[in-house]
Amino acid sequence: MKPPFAELEIVQLRQAHPECGLPAGAPGTVVLVYRQGEAYEVEFVRPDGSTQAVLTLPAAEVAAPSAHAVRQAA
Repeated sequence: MKPPFAELEIVQLRQAHPECGLPAGAPGTVVLVYRQGEAYEVEFVRPDGSTQAVLTLPAAEVAAPSAHAVRQAA
């Protein structure tokens, strides 16, 4: 079975992670898929291109991005 998200896909947070300064809906890039999509390593970057956070998130905490999130990530 193919995982819902693949490496290098854009996803968005379902819930905020204030300890990292990330609001719900923040876009990030999947950098690693664990156990066929049970969890994901996701990188979040600042507008200047520097890494803001890299989080290991269970599948329930990531979603397909909205059109707005994709525009922000581009």
